[in-house]
Amino acid sequence: MEHQHIVREFDEELKKLDNLIAELGGLAERQLAGAVDALVRRDAERAQEIAAADQRLDDLEREIDELGIDILIRRQPMANDFRVVIAALKTSSILERIGDYAKNIAKRTIALSQMPAIGSVRSVQRMAESAQSQIKVALDAYLTRDAELAQDVRIRDQEIDSMHTSLFRELLTYMMEDHRTITAGTHLLFVAKNLERIGDHATTIAENLLFLIHGAVPDDPRPKNDAAHYTIVDQNDVVSTASHVSDGEDEK
Repeated sequence: MEHQHIVREFDEELKKLDNLIAELGGLAERQLAGAVDALVRRDAERAQEIAAADQRLDDLEREIDELGIDILIRRQPMANDFRVVIAALKTSSILERIGDYAKNIAKRTIALSQMPAIGSVRSVQRMAESAQSQIKVALDAYLTRDAELAQDVRIRDQEIDSMHTSLFRELLTYMMEDHRTITAGTHLLFVAKNLERIGDHATTIAENLLFLIHGAVPDDPRPKNDAAHYTIVDQNDVVSTASHVSDGEDEK
């Protein structure tokens, strides 16, 4: 009877870890959504609120760390139970980092709200929606222990990479065409990179689940499609690229 009681307590502790991960993940999602909404609306006050709310993510990560370490010390779990705790500790750190990126976007928004708007904000919004979707699917896969869904997250990361490369070229084009957009464009370049990193972190959450289930992360390299780090926009390309960007904006 005592053994059953101990097992039940242990199961409840592991379930609490998942519940805290779900809470932290939901908060990270909302922080990102709020930061992007503030960016699109040029709402500096809302951006300030998002930046100030980051402390709650830090507190939740600390609570998960304390619980996970306590479980490892007291329960000394083996095999799958051990991987559950390790995956939770890794995932909480990632979710807190996603919250940091949301905070960074909010801070950029405060600066951008004081500058003339440039059309690339809508492209940033589309990229952010893809990143948010990746986070949601990765968390769903993690909490439901769905390995197939986790594999889908790894594959879909290429979409965010492609959007980052495209947005990088778009922003460079704006800045080369009109030097007055350089400051705003630079802020948006940082925002775009934050979103690309968020996509990478969502993929890591998916890989944490695969580690939890299989005891190892996938051997094959992550599918990647981000060429922004070696993209060059030639001055001769600016006119045709800028025309394409303008046409796309006119459709909205």
